[in-house]
Amino acid sequence: MPPVPSLRSPLGEVLADLGRAFAAIGVRWYLFGAQAAILYGAARLSADVDVTVSLGDRGIPALDAGGFEARVPEPAAFAEASRVLPVVHRPTRMPVDVVLAGPGLEQRFLARAEVRTIDDLAVPVASAPDLIVMKVLAGRPQDLDDATAVLRAQGDGLDTSRVRAMLRELEQALDRVDLVAALDRALAQAGHP
Repeated sequence: MPPVPSLRSPLGEVLADLGRAFAAIGVRWYLFGAQAAILYGAARLSADVDVTVSLGDRGIPALDAGGFEARVPEPAAFAEASRVLPVVHRPTRMPVDVVLAGPGLEQRFLARAEVRTIDDLAVPVASAPDLIVMKVLAGRPQDLDDATAVLRAQGDGLDTSRVRAMLRELEQALDRVDLVAALDRALAQAGHP
């Protein structure tokens, strides 16, 4: 009898293989970026996957056994320099950026990640408030549109005071003054008081 084809979406296939690869080396991770924004209500398309992984004292993982191949020459050196390991999932050809978590903010995001079901998988996903912080901090037009869409979709159920407090903290740490103002613009566009 031929094998039964998977009922998972390409995203589900990528996340299943990432989950297995990260479980095999015993590390924690979470989904963020456009795919997380879509889960929280942003209406947009994206063909890539962004995850953050906490390696601790482990070296840069070789994910080739998990169905991934590097998108850059000398991936370990690239990841050491940039804190990003760009790979592609061979079966689906979906690009994946594996961000290497540093101490501090990314560890806080990891601790607050929420398990969401994608296809038949339990996937750790950055919380909606943390995702908005990430999107405002990135500051690109699409990121700010995503933040606005998530704010609109989440409505009054979202703890915007936590978002505001984190952005104020980041403004002080990064010597910036624009993050809270960007949040306020996104809140106004989303129809929040």
